[in-house]
Amino acid sequence: MAQMNMVQALNSAMDIMLGRDPSVVLMGEDIGYFGGVFRTTEGLQRKYGEHRVLDTPIAEGGIVGAAIGMAVNGLRPVAEIQFADYIYPGFDQIVSELARLRYRSAGDFTAPVTIRTPCGGGIRGGQTHSQSPEAMFTHVSGLKVVMPSNPHDAKGLLITAIEDDDPVIFFEPKRLYNGPFDGDPNKPAVPWSTHPKGEVPEGHYTVPLGRADIVRAGAQLSIITYGTMVYVAQAAAAALELDAEIIDLRSLVPLDVDAICSSVKKTGRCVVAHEATRLSGFGAEIAAIVQEECFWHLEAPIQRAAGWDTPYPHAFEWEYFPGQARLAAAIRAAMEPA
Repeated sequence: MAQMNMVQALNSAMDIMLGRDPSVVLMGEDIGYFGGVFRTTEGLQRKYGEHRVLDTPIAEGGIVGAAIGMAVNGLRPVAEIQFADYIYPGFDQIVSELARLRYRSAGDFTAPVTIRTPCGGGIRGGQTHSQSPEAMFTHVSGLKVVMPSNPHDAKGLLITAIEDDDPVIFFEPKRLYNGPFDGDPNKPAVPWSTHPKGEVPEGHYTVPLGRADIVRAGAQLSIITYGTMVYVAQAAAAALELDAEIIDLRSLVPLDVDAICSSVKKTGRCVVAHEATRLSGFGAEIAAIVQEECFWHLEAPIQRAAGWDTPYPHAFEWEYFPGQARLAAAIRAAMEPA
């Protein structure tokens, strides 16, 4: 075991897979010589060479298209989109080609492509560097969608994604890159280097897709969340002195419906939280599932805590971000007597 932040854990996962499997290649803007804007690929080009860790032009459609071509010819590409906000030029390639390849070829071809991309706020990046578009990709049949919340899961999930024969969109909350976020929106941003690390195995291991993690067991309320909001949920539950059960989904597709329903049937109350905008966010899908599967167990309406339905503002980043206060309001509403 070693102490790693999420950047180090992701780097370790790619290092291990490059060493284990000669078909694995990395590609993206500035990932080679520069090591990526967040240094997630630092040192890998020096270690494995320019033919395994490729710097690409600033052309996301080209990155995704090249990755698809590599995949159908026997490689296992890991493509980095520098920010999730930049993924849209490659959206058509992802939705129309990558996601459909196995289906349209009746299984003759697979598309073992992993697309990594930093998402969410936390760096004062404003509207073009802070988006969380995960819900768009969960709507596309043929894609798997992952978002880890801690270094241990980040490494294990990324190894699983790279080894998977289907395409995986791997969202990385940049606010957590250098350690867990404490969930307090009233504090100024803490320098990343001061954030704590996590215990991560140094060798190869996997975390399965489609299996949620019970971060905190409880009996009064279920908080269903993922990514950065896991820490906000922990902080809010502690501040309210509430016996809340916190479920970290980890992967959105496949989704651990059994874990969600088991928790809600036990507690009778449910709050769904995510950083992305509220309208048509993934929380709406979770709420629909809970309504369908757990209706007779619910003691109160399902509540949601999410980002505003606006572009991510630069000057009001902490106001946009659904911190403890907004989540606490949703929790109080869910805890009201039926």
